[in-house]
Amino acid sequence: MTVLTWDNVGERLYETGVDRGVLYQLDEGGAYVDGVAWNGLTTVTESPSGAESNKQYADNIVYVNLISAEEFGGTIEAFTYPDEFGQNDGSIAPSAGVSIGQQGRRPFGLVYRTLQGNDIEGQEHGYKLHLIYGAQAAPSEKAYATVNDSPEAIAFSWEFSTTPINVNGLKPTSILVVDSTKSDPADLEALEDILFGTEGDDARLPTPDEVVTLFTGGVTDVDLGASTNQPSYNAGTHVVTLPTVTGVQWKVNGVNRAPGAQPALTAGQTAEVQAVAQSGYNLEGDDEWTFDY
Repeated sequence: MTVLTWDNVGERLYETGVDRGVLYQLDEGGAYVDGVAWNGLTTVTESPSGAESNKQYADNIVYVNLISAEEFGGTIEAFTYPDEFGQNDGSIAPSAGVSIGQQGRRPFGLVYRTLQGNDIEGQEHGYKLHLIYGAQAAPSEKAYATVNDSPEAIAFSWEFSTTPINVNGLKPTSILVVDSTKSDPADLEALEDILFGTEGDDARLPTPDEVVTLFTGGVTDVDLGASTNQPSYNAGTHVVTLPTVTGVQWKVNGVNRAPGAQPALTAGQTAEVQAVAQSGYNLEGDDEWTFDY
């Protein structure tokens, strides 16, 4: 038998801070792409709700205790926000420097990091990555005040709700947390390459299934640097051909396309081709091509 002890050296843990915010846009195929850095994050408040008790009585006793569905939302506070967040905050920029409000609000994905500390290493002990899916921002108040002898930067704030996405073998979820102190360092590095981007790959938000597969050693790398894995263009027929590559979903001008020859371009047309990793695969090398007629 083991006697319980408290506050042992190295076990006095705490969490603090928030940084490395990244905003992701949801494309037409349901993938979170186009990650951009969110500077100036000051607070992210996670506010789960639901999971409330609803007791049912019979035979003069509590016959069953039903629990309501759990929902996830929160609040984002920051001194600034990316230009790309405008479409998530109900504004559209018809031209540079002009913004029109009260428009539609697109869903988005979000990642941020919180620090973990202990009594030995302080804040260098580790960190957690928080991955948020299906978020949608609500209209928010912005208070502009005169400059005075005690000036303060304006703090913006947005409440958000979420729509959970599917997870194999589990209930749908809107949040996934990765703990650096308990994760394999190589798997964590691979995840951060996906989340924050590399010289050859744009930042994107992987699905929960993809993250789980990554940390169970089941991710397969796909080399897009190989010519056989790249789209080709026939300058004579003006036809783009997409190769069959396991683990790749092709998009042409933002629309999912099956492998094979695509409709011929007409004069003045452009084909923007993108390779998107399917669950369980990681793309290495350039994943975007442009073909002009």
